Amino acid sequence: MSLGVSAIGQGLLYGLVGVGLFLTFRILDFPDMTVEGTFPFGAAVAVAAITHGIHPLIATLLAMLAGMLSGLVTGLLTTKGHIPVLLAGILVMTGLFSINLRVMGRANLSLLNQPNLFNAHWLKALPPYFDSVVIGGIVALIVVACVIVFLNTQIGQGFIAAGDNPTMARSLGIDPDRQMLLGLVVGNGLIGLAGGLLAQNNGYADVNMGIGVIVIGLAAIIIGEVVFGELTLSQRLVAVVLGSILYRFVLLIVLKLGFNANDLKVISSVVLALAIMIPQIDHRLRIRKTLRNGVTLDD
Repeated sequence: MSLGVSAIGQGLLYGLVGVGLFLTFRILDFPDMTVEGTFPFGAAVAVAAITHGIHPLIATLLAMLAGMLSGLVTGLLTTKGHIPVLLAGILVMTGLFSINLRVMGRANLSLLNQPNLFNAHWLKALPPYFDSVVIGGIVALIVVACVIVFLNTQIGQGFIAAGDNPTMARSLGIDPDRQMLLGLVVGNGLIGLAGGLLAQNNGYADVNMGIGVIVIGLAAIIIGEVVFGELTLSQRLVAVVLGSILYRFVLLIVLKLGFNANDLKVISSVVLALAIMIPQIDHRLRIRKTLRNGVTLDD
């Protein structure tokens, strides 16, 4: 029971990574590698701020601002510096490793005996692990609602148009570079927010905690799309969060089957690869079935 509740809480929090990646990876078609630096950057800023006496809520907002700053740098390198998108993300991700060490002053920083959002007084009456479910559910609801509202505004529609067809968007007076910059800032802001929340939930921040985060975010997106099928854009955002929860349950089941916890990164990669291949396999099977039916009818 406790492991299942913990999986839901972790899934909700990691769902923010999925939503942030959805804006860049799915809408803008931008392979943003910054996220593996942004996530621990948000965690480092939040934990360092809390240990210096800043209120956990303000520290969490600072984590989000740190993520937005990371996205802004990547966006400027791409749009103004004309550096290829993939390389720009790698450069910022690499630079953030040193910045995270500077922020924390060491490779990892603990929140032992420090206040955080998950040990607030109003959460102490809840059963074990329900704190992450409550906080994660509230934040995920607010974030998804805000993103849906944003995408339905005039700016949001221009953002979607720039991702679908930059040439057509430019002919309509929409600046694709500006929209790319906006998407990177907002997307990485959400990932920095997720890093800050998960660091508080785990009780520490570590410079290496961003390794594999992009796989987790992509798994949430792909699993949500595979499981829930054809959806509207707003529904797909909800599916991303649900996909993140399902992904945590997949990992939980794998561990229950006796696999070593050290193999989780490999297992995560395999799960993502299978999730990506399933629609292609299904599509090919449908084509073969259609062709066979056609041959039968001709006979």
